[in-house]
Amino acid sequence: MSFVLFIEGSVHATNSVFLSCTSMYPAGGISAAIYTNRLRSEGMGSKDNAVLFDNQDYESLKRDCLESGCLFEDPCFPAEPPSLGFKELAPHSSKTRDVEWIRPTELTSDPQFIVGGATRTDICQGALGDCWLLAAIASLTLNERLLHRVVPHGQSFQEEYAGIFHFQFWQFGEWVDVVIDDRLPVKDGELMFVHSAEGNEFWSALMEKAYAKLNGSYEALSGGSTTEGFEDFTGGVSEMYELRKAPRDLHRIIAKALERGSLLGCSIDITSAFDMEAVTFKKLVKGHAYSVTGLKERQVSFWQHSHEWNDVDPSDREDLHLKMEDGEFWMSFSDFLRQFSRLEICNLTPDALSEDALSHWNTMKFYGTWRRGSTAGGCRNHPNTFWINPQYKITLLEEDDDPEDNEVACSFLVALMQKDRRRYRRHGQDMHTIGFALYEVRAEYRGCQNVHLKKNFFLSHSSCARSETFINLREVSARLRLPPGEYLIVPSTFEPSKEADFVLRVFTEKQSETEYVSSTIRLCGEEITEDDIDDSFKSMFAQLAGEDMEISIRELKTILNRVISRHKDLKTDGFSTESCRTMVNLLDKDGSARLGLLEFQILWNKIRKWLGIFREFDLDKSGAMSSYEMRLAVEGAGFKLNNQLNQILVARYADNEMIDFDNFICCLVKLEAMFSE
Repeated sequence: MSFVLFIEGSVHATNSVFLSCTSMYPAGGISAAIYTNRLRSEGMGSKDNAVLFDNQDYESLKRDCLESGCLFEDPCFPAEPPSLGFKELAPHSSKTRDVEWIRPTELTSDPQFIVGGATRTDICQGALGDCWLLAAIASLTLNERLLHRVVPHGQSFQEEYAGIFHFQFWQFGEWVDVVIDDRLPVKDGELMFVHSAEGNEFWSALMEKAYAKLNGSYEALSGGSTTEGFEDFTGGVSEMYELRKAPRDLHRIIAKALERGSLLGCSIDITSAFDMEAVTFKKLVKGHAYSVTGLKERQVSFWQHSHEWNDVDPSDREDLHLKMEDGEFWMSFSDFLRQFSRLEICNLTPDALSEDALSHWNTMKFYGTWRRGSTAGGCRNHPNTFWINPQYKITLLEEDDDPEDNEVACSFLVALMQKDRRRYRRHGQDMHTIGFALYEVRAEYRGCQNVHLKKNFFLSHSSCARSETFINLREVSARLRLPPGEYLIVPSTFEPSKEADFVLRVFTEKQSETEYVSSTIRLCGEEITEDDIDDSFKSMFAQLAGEDMEISIRELKTILNRVISRHKDLKTDGFSTESCRTMVNLLDKDGSARLGLLEFQILWNKIRKWLGIFREFDLDKSGAMSSYEMRLAVEGAGFKLNNQLNQILVARYADNEMIDFDNFICCLVKLEAMFSE
């Protein structure tokens, strides 16, 4: 048995291809978090309840404009030079000199939103290096239902025109509704950027403007991968295969992707500018993107380049012909692997699929952060800090039911995406180098919740799977197969201390479970009575407290600073009045704002204990703690904190990622106070 592929595209006809392709374009605080998570659980960010970008509501803004008789002018993405860019398209640069912002109604007497349906000829590239985006938009025109999720119906330059339009994009796990005005950048009387071959059609130019607003400027769109656009238009997850080293079961991967309604694209690499638009001897065009639309397995007696089609059974051949559209052709699978360079698959999520009968991935999603000093530990090359990265547990419950595969394994996809990096380009920042590793959960931890594994585990255990490489792309993904069981996913940047927000998505073929590994617990309080206090401590207290036999906030400050000044190995600026007030409030049981004998004994015991912990975890004996040592020390004091709390503590108590002794004590007092409420 042999496989043939159905590709859609404009290709030069030949009798020896069994493939069908479509020619496109060259491929190129805690409370706030809790509130956001609650809104997400209630459906915010779904396709039916998109997030309002910049809190702008299209319907209400349009209604206001119609009632006032004024055309919309967008204050959030003004028709001014900074909206164009920051470097080559910076204000006062040669490329932006004499640019005007003009509405379509001023450019032509008969502007139209869409003429005769959206097609690939509506997307002509302008003076911006965003061909990756245009190729994605062009492919979107092949699926009208997906297109109109991004380009909502009912927009026009004729009916209820108010100079306002809107588009919807998937961004990092959520659908976002983006409002724009229709003033477009024009130079020498022509649109600067995307335009339609039809001079009076403007949907593609307006869509590009909305996407530019979402990313901060037009220039932020320069350079990228077509799969980035695919994902932002569908909410899917992409994977890429270099066909010269394709996996042995690629035909099975393609078949399952087509069964799930995924978008599949392929292209032939170009090695120089002379290759662009060059035609191969198989009549395929280099540098163009093609869509794979079908895969069939057919019995043939032999394959011979000039006679493959004739060797197919006549009834099968007729059946294949009946399924062909204009511009489509069949190609043998072996030819496909030889002729094309790359295959890209955008796997759609269930809400993007039009037919309930289509099988689909089970999808899970996590929002996380890497923060310097608390959760940005870098990759395995940095063993002292790798363990502090966020950790996520997945439980693979059911193996694949593929009758051709004898291996007991579960197929799944892991996709790690860093957020909002294009928006930081104007500040000189770009994509971090990111990746992830998976570890099998040891028997003693299986079934347990909230197990955040520590440094020693990663020093003694190797990963069982990982992303193929760490790379500076927006998203890194890998298709994996592992036996049923529990696994830990550790996403990270390549270098430690690189800050970013991220979304981790896990797609499984069968039933699975996931869990964010982190918890917050508190050490039990200390119970003592006056009978437990020895005479020497009572005598010392009497001398310190004076006649009222109570220690005030001011007296506590004097006592503590006098004591720690004798410990020359500790780095400290001394205890502040505010920190001493927090200590008194923690233990003051009668509301006097003072500490009695019993209360002072408890505080004294805590400080002595915490001093020992500080010295134990000050591993380099510097007299101060790094943020990583601090995390270990806090846990040694009886607290196990989630990543959000660790980030807050580092931000509050660290100075250049170092925590001195008084800040360490204040931190633990604050934790005691917080969890005693």
